[in-house]
Amino acid sequence: MSKVAAILNKEFRSYWYSPIAYIVITVFIVLVSFFFFRGFYIIGDASLRGFFGLLPWLFLFVVPALTMRQWAEELHSGTIETLMTKPVMDWQIVIGKYLSAVLFLVIMLVLTLPLPLTVAGISQSGIDWGVLLANYIGALLLGAAYLAIGGWAGSFTSNQIVAFILGIVLIFVGIMIGEGIITMFAPGFLATPLQYLGLNQHFTSIARGVIDTRDIIFYLSVMFLFLYLTVRAVESRKWS
Repeated sequence: MSKVAAILNKEFRSYWYSPIAYIVITVFIVLVSFFFFRGFYIIGDASLRGFFGLLPWLFLFVVPALTMRQWAEELHSGTIETLMTKPVMDWQIVIGKYLSAVLFLVIMLVLTLPLPLTVAGISQSGIDWGVLLANYIGALLLGAAYLAIGGWAGSFTSNQIVAFILGIVLIFVGIMIGEGIITMFAPGFLATPLQYLGLNQHFTSIARGVIDTRDIIFYLSVMFLFLYLTVRAVESRKWS
């Protein structure tokens, strides 16, 4: 695990050497704040429903921006060859890079805490802290699943823009596969499985304040699957 920790530390520090990290955080905070206070001042709704309802769609663009450089930069600069010759397993590299992105995501979510504190201070009905905690847990699981998908998408190309677009496309497909606009036209025997496979459906379930083990297992399964696929993609480069 020390090797994973070393890679995590290296990758996490590298985020802050690039303007991408600051741009992503700034855009994310500005957008969530804009839509939250827009609802507050225009609609008069001092709640977090809009914020958490918008979060999966913000993640659709934010997460690929975080993962687009994970492998593309290594492939473009040729440092991937040096990395592969070091005494470290492929899965350790993948997990280290992945956990660094998850840690960055945690920081982004922590920076949104002033919003629920604002609601708690000005809302007459107060705030249900249990539901709030469930929402943040759901957001972390959703974002971590997106990161695993985005990391896999980025392992195929040395172009960061291509990695970004491919990440968006794959995550978008994962979102839409469970949406009503798709399931309503699917054969009856496929509707329920498709709905279950939708990335956002489980977040919506958790956001109600009930953390179901089935939702947790789903997100953990998505993470495991795409991390495994990323490891295989990295391994294949040794033989190419």
